[in-house]
Amino acid sequence: QVQLVESGGGLVQAGGSLRLSCAASGRTFNNYAMGWFRQAPGKEREFVAAISRSSAFTGYADSVKGRFTISRDNAKNTVYLQMNSLKPEDTAVYYCAARVGSAYRTAAAGYDNWGQGTQVTVSS
Repeated sequence: QVQLVESGGGLVQAGGSLRLSCAASGRTFNNYAMGWFRQAPGKEREFVAAISRSSAFTGYADSVKGRFTISRDNAKNTVYLQMNSLKPEDTAVYYCAARVGSAYRTAAAGYDNWGQGTQVTVSS
């Protein structure tokens, strides 16, 4: 239905910033609410941020509120995650996900399509 490709991950020191991008293929990007999730070794995949189809609503995990910002550009079929004030505990593989509909979900099971992920490593 839609192919998602993440980019922008890398190695950064604590306190630094990264911007992740997720490019979606096709012409149906406007049909999807989008989310970002992350998974660290030995942990379950966890919700990070999400945005509704029209960008009217956003949601964040408590652990990233005030530090991360999700946005989307429907004209470019791209969703972004701006990550500031990074901490070592932010180290994980970050995935973007899409679900059909205007509303977003915070559970991974609520999403239909997933990217391959991009590694974010925050050193101390």
